Parts: sequence; structure tokens; C-alpha cells
Amino acid sequence: MTLENSIRILAGVLVLTSVALAHWVSEWWLLLAVFVGCNLVQSAFTGFCPAENILRKLGVGNKGGSCCRS
Repeated sequence: MTLENSIRILAGVLVLTSVALAHWVSEWWLLLAVFVGCNLVQSAFTGFCPAENILRKLGVGNKGGSCCRS
């Protein structure tokens, strides 16, 4: 699995988890979805992706290209 796909899966899981927790626990969990969305937008503009750094340190994906930088 590529690093880019791993980041997309991570973002999707975090958003779905946030929505589920907001429904059953507290609406404040929606802030997690807001954080994920803001992080995706800023990484598109700046090229800095914290999730990429974390997943790369965990050994996920290929060592070649970066999904957040062109």
C-alpha cells in the first residue's frame, strides 16, 4: 500500500470515528473531524503533512514519493 493511500484511509477513519463519537458520546468530537479537514487543506498548500511523517516512521508505504509534495 502506498503512503498516499494510507493517509487517505487514516483521514477517512478519523472522520468516521469523529462522526460516530459525536452521535453517541458528545458533539465536541466533531472538532476531530474539523482538525482532520484543516490539516488536509493546509498540507495541500504547504506540503507539510504530519500524518505522512508519522506513518513513514512506522514503516508504512513506500520510501519514494511523497503524497503531500509535488
